Amino acid sequence: MEYTKPPLTFEEQADLLLSRGIKADRNRLVFRLKTVNYYRLSAYLYPFRARGGDTFQGKTTLDLVWKYYTFDRQLRLVVMDAIERVEIAVRTQLIYHFVHRHGIFGYADVVNLPKLDKERFNKWLEDMKEEISRSKETFINHFNKKYGDYHKLPPLWMLAEIMSFGKMLTLFNGVDDELRRVIAREYSIEDKVLQSWLGALNVIRNICAHHGRLWNRELGFKPMIPRGHKHKQWHEPVEVANNRLFAILTILEYMRKKIAPTSGWNNRLKGLFIRYPEIPLELMGFPQNWEQSKIWSDYGEWGDKNCEF
Repeated sequence: MEYTKPPLTFEEQADLLLSRGIKADRNRLVFRLKTVNYYRLSAYLYPFRARGGDTFQGKTTLDLVWKYYTFDRQLRLVVMDAIERVEIAVRTQLIYHFVHRHGIFGYADVVNLPKLDKERFNKWLEDMKEEISRSKETFINHFNKKYGDYHKLPPLWMLAEIMSFGKMLTLFNGVDDELRRVIAREYSIEDKVLQSWLGALNVIRNICAHHGRLWNRELGFKPMIPRGHKHKQWHEPVEVANNRLFAILTILEYMRKKIAPTSGWNNRLKGLFIRYPEIPLELMGFPQNWEQSKIWSDYGEWGDKNCEF
């Protein structure tokens, strides 16, 4: 089928929304559409549609829809802050254990990344070489000037500082099972669980980096939820499902208590919910009793009431 929808002016877009039932001052609506395009805003309008049509429910106002939009933007910032902490912590463990086992330049030998086939390894290494050649970091330039006559590549701990989350994940996926188990034990989980968490967080990070919608998204990459007697806090008294953002936020809270127990990240997240009481948390997968979860409790196995930002 041919796509035949014509482009509309901002004024025409506003008139279309008004004709479908949104309550708004036309000039203000045009202004909003000039800063956030119609197609992007439509994702936040979708929950307000009347059943079976393109019109909006009677109480749909621009102010309410805009609150959904600004909530989601602030949610992305909070989530990115937590993902940064997890990325740096796991990367630190990965680099530390790898170089002590295989040497500081061992990443350049496919033998030390047995979980990658030769094609994937070569692609990863070529991408890393390209990152090095493009880098303007002072420490990379210094290394090349001082040691470049002997070493074509920097030590892994330098490379790690210009490595994307995705490339770090490839490195993690490529190391042997025992090394992954050693890293996962730092966080009291199985290596396959940590591996799935990193994969899911990488997807969420990319969504945030491209300013995508988070708040009512169903997860395409579903993280593993720990099972067994040692992990009852994931199931009692609150069951953590793995299909919505609640799972990602719970993973980030669990990891926060392991790597930054005095951080106030959880309070900032809860503060966001308080500032936007109109936002239905159930659309993010939050059960009604979510704050009873031991992972979200202020006290408990890892908790700390003293917050540092």
